[in-house]
Amino acid sequence: MHNQILMKREKPEVFPKSKTGVDGLDEITGGGFPKGRPTLICGSAGCGKTLMGIQFLVKGITEYGEPGVFMSFEETSKDLSQNVRSLGFDLNKLISQQKLRIDHIQIEKSEIEETGDYDLEGLFIRLNHAIDSIGAKRVVLDTIESLFGGLDNAAILRSEIRRLFQWLKDKGVTTIITGERGESSLTRQGLEEYVSDCVILLDFRVIDQIATRRLRIVKYRGSTHGTNEYPFLIDETGISVLPITSLKLEHKISSELLSYGHSGLDKLFEKDGFFRGTSVLITGSAGTSKTTLASYFALSSCQRKESTLFFSFEESPNQLVRNMKSVSIDLKPYVISGLLFIHASRPSLQGLEMHLLVLHKLIRELKPRTVIIDPISSLVTVGNTSEVRAMLVRLMDMLKVSQINALFTSLTHAGSSDYNDLTVDAVSSLADTWLRVSNNEKKDVRTRNLNIVKSRGMGHSNQVHEFTIEGKGIKIKKSD
Repeated sequence: MHNQILMKREKPEVFPKSKTGVDGLDEITGGGFPKGRPTLICGSAGCGKTLMGIQFLVKGITEYGEPGVFMSFEETSKDLSQNVRSLGFDLNKLISQQKLRIDHIQIEKSEIEETGDYDLEGLFIRLNHAIDSIGAKRVVLDTIESLFGGLDNAAILRSEIRRLFQWLKDKGVTTIITGERGESSLTRQGLEEYVSDCVILLDFRVIDQIATRRLRIVKYRGSTHGTNEYPFLIDETGISVLPITSLKLEHKISSELLSYGHSGLDKLFEKDGFFRGTSVLITGSAGTSKTTLASYFALSSCQRKESTLFFSFEESPNQLVRNMKSVSIDLKPYVISGLLFIHASRPSLQGLEMHLLVLHKLIRELKPRTVIIDPISSLVTVGNTSEVRAMLVRLMDMLKVSQINALFTSLTHAGSSDYNDLTVDAVSSLADTWLRVSNNEKKDVRTRNLNIVKSRGMGHSNQVHEFTIEGKGIKIKKSD
């Protein structure tokens, strides 16, 4: 019994790691790259290898106080500085502060002559000087093909690659080595991935005319890590990765009650509203007031002085604000104050994962308490049902973990059952509350109806309620 107690108190040895400086990548790698060891980042041209190396160094300097050396075999220091300046990385400033060294080594294939004594001793001396001159803790070598591209002797090639990786380990610096992807192996030489402690594959693919960048950890010695493919985004702030694939159902819940923004709608629920962190789905055919109901939801959040994010796939921000003003929903003051942020884009602009990544990034930056997506059915145009469902599961998990109120609208086809609709089928079981709106004709007059299909943990009306849209907004009629 005593031995069992002692065993429980023993803590596993922590694997030393260096923070990557890339949003989301630390979560996938379980804390960062292996500290004091080489990491290989490979991929085809244009997938972001050099940028990831630069970001690793810059963030290491600015956020973790670790000086770095960038040894380039392709681009000059001037070119590198210009290329990453638009991302807010001021390399010249870091160089002047003696925190960053960029060493460009030009290697011409025609100048390389293989001899029996060929080795990298000159490179080691140069790299060693650069590291010691600023006390560097991080190193990037970009790219390894330029260093060995002129060698045809396989024995010398393999020997020097092994020696390079071992020298970096002995030096105790956390290193990124970039490499071009080979035809039948991860790299052109086919050896680097075997001697590296961590191997990350970057991929840039185009499917149905939509481009997506993805990242996968091929191996990581001595550490657990994410094994899936993860989309990543390159924008004005650098690289960010979306690590969320599936989360356990362990999110916190709240008993705080909030208003839908319309008193008539609130009264249809036993407790006059919804719980904070609830996900609401509104379905209906065209012209059934889904966006109007979503705007009430947004207005209520803004009136509570809570940051609100509105994703619109059909209307521009100005159009949405103008149209809602016609039914006495004035969103403009909140847009001007910054309390309401409307992000409008066409679904076909990018793939599903990239839409999710953009949303994740905006949530991280704006920290909204309410998120609205209008309509999620537009996403079917850039993915099949299973892909849309997977994307929405990840999105809902992300929102619930942060206790963010969420509202989704979905367009259904008139005359068809909601239960047979692809998008509704994908998300209806995930939503906490489901409102269904519809158009009907009675004596040559069109009427609008609303009913609550479900609301988890909340008693609600089981009747179909007729409503009208007037200049003062939506008016829900009392049931007979």
